[in-house]
Amino acid sequence: MGAEDMPLEEMLGHIGRTAHESLSLWPLPEGARLRLINVSENATYLVEAPGMKTVLRVHRAGYHSRRAIECELDWMAALGRDTGLVTPEVIVGCDGAAIQEVSFDALGERRFLVMFAFLEGAAPEERGDLRAGFEELGRIAATCHDHALDWPRPDGFERLVWDEETVFGADPTWGNWRSAPGVTAEVRATLEAAEARIRARLAGYGKPAHRFNLIHADMRLANLLTGPMGTRLIDFDDCGLGWLMYDFAAAISFLEDDPRVPGWRAAWLRGYRTIRALAVEDEAEIDTMIMLRRMALLAWIGSHIEAPEPQALAPDFARRTEALARIYLDRTA
Repeated sequence: MGAEDMPLEEMLGHIGRTAHESLSLWPLPEGARLRLINVSENATYLVEAPGMKTVLRVHRAGYHSRRAIECELDWMAALGRDTGLVTPEVIVGCDGAAIQEVSFDALGERRFLVMFAFLEGAAPEERGDLRAGFEELGRIAATCHDHALDWPRPDGFERLVWDEETVFGADPTWGNWRSAPGVTAEVRATLEAAEARIRARLAGYGKPAHRFNLIHADMRLANLLTGPMGTRLIDFDDCGLGWLMYDFAAAISFLEDDPRVPGWRAAWLRGYRTIRALAVEDEAEIDTMIMLRRMALLAWIGSHIEAPEPQALAPDFARRTEALARIYLDRTA
């Protein structure tokens, strides 16, 4: 049985055992233990040892190449060095390498592993008034964008691309939204119209470097840690090339129909403009970015339905996405 045919619980059992056996690849104290804290594209573990804590990321097989992970770590380190943003510090292995590769024999595949220093803090609560947090998030996004525009990328730079083809094309990164749970004939008809509208607007918007560049692409509440030392930005696993305004769309992932979104958007834009200017044309396409991201998430739910979060979201996600699409089509008519 390959990993693709294995029940999630069984697969995570194999991953956890091999990950634990692999802890010797890093200079950790004796007695280190790990605990699963998140399953998405990757399996992420908290590693606890006497006097220290770290975070171990076990990459999903086939999602990123070694070179792509190297480029992620390069940009993350450059952001921390050049801008003062607090980003996770990579802990190199005993061999001096940031990326370890391990054979997961029970799954019949090899996977990349990266270990990070533990950052104190907690993700913001999704309840209550989040406008101050979104204003700070806007400042962080603008800082990242300014850096990306000036940063000399390493040779052979390789990262994911987040555009209309990787969401809607023949080989979409997260799968075809039409295959997601709850996509009835009625839902599909509305979303087909939304896809056509998104494609048309993005074709007109274009991809000049000041609009389409290196972005975090998953700068949502779950990937922020707040505490006495301020806000820390984590999980650059999806960073890649995309429209800069896609970072706001990612910030409200799964919450696009929350009535607080207009206030969050205004706060994000306010914070963003304290760092860099934003053209009217850029702000005008934020609705398009939100709809593009929402349909990508619908596809993601369908292609990751074995995991707990997609299962919890699946029952009414397609219906609510159609409702958002109707509003989008009316606004952009």
